[in-house]
Amino acid sequence: MHLDRLIALLEIVAVAGRPVSVVEIQKATGLPKPTCYRLIQTLAEQKLLDQPQDDGKFVIGERMIRIALLGKSDVDVRRCAAPLLKAAATGFNETVFLARFRDSKVEIIHVETPDDPARAFIHPGLGVRPMHACSCSKAIAAFAEPEFQDAILSGNLKQYTDHTKITQEDLRAEFAQIIERGFADCDQEIDMGIASVAAPITIGNIGATFSVGAVGPIRRFGADYRMQIGEKLTDLSSKISGAIQLCNVAEV
Repeated sequence: MHLDRLIALLEIVAVAGRPVSVVEIQKATGLPKPTCYRLIQTLAEQKLLDQPQDDGKFVIGERMIRIALLGKSDVDVRRCAAPLLKAAATGFNETVFLARFRDSKVEIIHVETPDDPARAFIHPGLGVRPMHACSCSKAIAAFAEPEFQDAILSGNLKQYTDHTKITQEDLRAEFAQIIERGFADCDQEIDMGIASVAAPITIGNIGATFSVGAVGPIRRFGADYRMQIGEKLTDLSSKISGAIQLCNVAEV
């Protein structure tokens, strides 16, 4: 069947774990050259295969990665990201968390805490966070499409504390700042005495689907400290993105 052949080609490229030439794919499948070339062209047109460089070699495409990611459960994502989050919590000596964007909401899905028994830390809890007031949500919203940002800003912008930004002007300015520096922060905008910082996790060309953050008491999480942690989180976000994509490709 035509579909069987397409799936076989995808499996060959996924298992290789590297760019694969058309000749290699043809030899692995045993298909006639014209048929193999035609099938590869079909997969490339549908963005299920991509050609990173102009060398005739293919990798699993962004659309295929997106399909795999959308079907990936929180358990799968945590399995991919947990080792990096745990190492960061130990290295920062602060609570580190992972948030996920889906169904127009951002939820914290995993938390790692410091190992230091003498360290006072804050657990942010799990579940949905406000799009306008939490660092993990703002880190994603700032990079979202303008239509989605408009929906956020025109919604119910609850004022949790005196620090919560509730005007469109203030939030648009903050989104621009987040884009410029690469991460978001929350200075007692949900609970007094608690601050956090988070960086978006971009998956290929899909956009900011996740974010990674750190949270702690304001006595430690002052403006300068949040800047330091934020820069470290941007590096961590790239590593987590790679881990999630690697898991996707391995499971395709």
